[in-house]
Amino acid sequence: MTLKKSLIGATLAGNKEWKFINWTTSEKLVFRLQMRIAKAMREKRYNKVKVLQRLLTRSYSAKCMAVRKVTSNKGARTPGIDGATWNTDLQKAEAISNLRHRGYKPLPVRRVYIAKSNGRRPLGVASMNDRAMQALSLFALEPVAETIADPNSYGFRSYRSCADAIGQCFIALAKKRSSQWILEGDIKSCFSEISHRWLEDNILMDKKLLRKWLKAGYVEKGVMFQTQSGVQQGSVNSPCITVITLSGLEAAVRAGLKSSDKVNVVVYADDFVITGSSKELLENHIKPKVADFLKERGLELSEEKTKITHIDQGFDFLGHNVRKYNGKLLIKPSKKNVKCFLKEIRRTIKTNSSVKTETLIYLLNPKIRGWANYFRHVVSSKVFSYVDDQIFRALFNWAKRRHPNKGIRWVEDKYYRSEGSRNWIFSAEVNKTGGQVKYVDLFKASQVKITRHVKIQADATPFDSNFLDYFIKRVKKGTACGTLLE
Repeated sequence: MTLKKSLIGATLAGNKEWKFINWTTSEKLVFRLQMRIAKAMREKRYNKVKVLQRLLTRSYSAKCMAVRKVTSNKGARTPGIDGATWNTDLQKAEAISNLRHRGYKPLPVRRVYIAKSNGRRPLGVASMNDRAMQALSLFALEPVAETIADPNSYGFRSYRSCADAIGQCFIALAKKRSSQWILEGDIKSCFSEISHRWLEDNILMDKKLLRKWLKAGYVEKGVMFQTQSGVQQGSVNSPCITVITLSGLEAAVRAGLKSSDKVNVVVYADDFVITGSSKELLENHIKPKVADFLKERGLELSEEKTKITHIDQGFDFLGHNVRKYNGKLLIKPSKKNVKCFLKEIRRTIKTNSSVKTETLIYLLNPKIRGWANYFRHVVSSKVFSYVDDQIFRALFNWAKRRHPNKGIRWVEDKYYRSEGSRNWIFSAEVNKTGGQVKYVDLFKASQVKITRHVKIQADATPFDSNFLDYFIKRVKKGTACGTLLE
């Protein structure tokens, strides 16, 4: 049995079987409508954009994908204020039919906090139904954001990553005649301070729905609080709204300047760097322009994190250190990032002092592999070797503490093995089948091959038919994450 009712505007019509939904057809239908929205946006036919958005958010296919989106991510098991989760196929199927705009009223979000380098970051956990409605609106809002976003904006955008932002920094700063001065910018409490009035006046979506979400409020320790500004961090569509809010920054900065000013703007979420030919240009002209741009949106620069530096001194951006050494630009993992990573590794080792060796390896390997893959596009070989050495020392001390009365050779025989030219491999025997021994080895950062990242074309957007082949090639080559419908 296959579900044939994946057409726009169709209803569930009694078919409650989640597993029979034709996902391929649904994805293609949604993508086609998103392409039409982006085209109308490029043509500045805003009334048509609204009509297409309404059509998309009322479609059965989009509702199916919205429910799948919020039930297949890491937060699917985290309930909102109503305590509800959608775990069964029947619940998901019923959720599709309950996604209605008429009479919809969002619940307040549940306020939680996560650790941050300089304190705690507040997150808002919405109910499952509110998350699905936000995901539904996101399908209609994303083509708008991609169309109007700045060319060198890389945060919260499809097929763009930190590697692309760092690649643009290299392009802007690597040459001898490139800019020597950099304005490091950070927006103070970006998500929580965006002006509601500005959002209602400038975000191209259902205004009533947007207003309901902005004014939904949050609950903390059983107390209800109203929201007067900002969007909730953790909401499905908050990143996309932030992209739209910051779109136009590059044009505002470049207005009235000459090519000799060597101004380049690289934005990632609420962090950005702006290059310039002189310190005076950045201090007296660029910084006031940025401040005025943000003020209009209810935002302001963080004075403690915003500073002007020379390229020979270097600066940290997205965990990388960008600096010129005798005229040669080198981008490396920042000392702060390496320190934080090793601190996390040592904490993991220390808090698992009595677990099995294979359990500890299973805990460490994803952390090491993920961190190394993040920095595999920059000058990281020496840093990887240093990290491997520090992890080796931490694990060797962990092994010795478990057996204080045993010698070094005994510890080596129990926890380490050799294979070919490789010695001292932290390993655990996990299975013996058919007389063969299977080992699980600790992953080493130096195993990751350093490869140059091919930066995405600045004006490329996945909702423009002219770039479809371009994105398909990037996905096949592994230079962009995700899939693209053909």
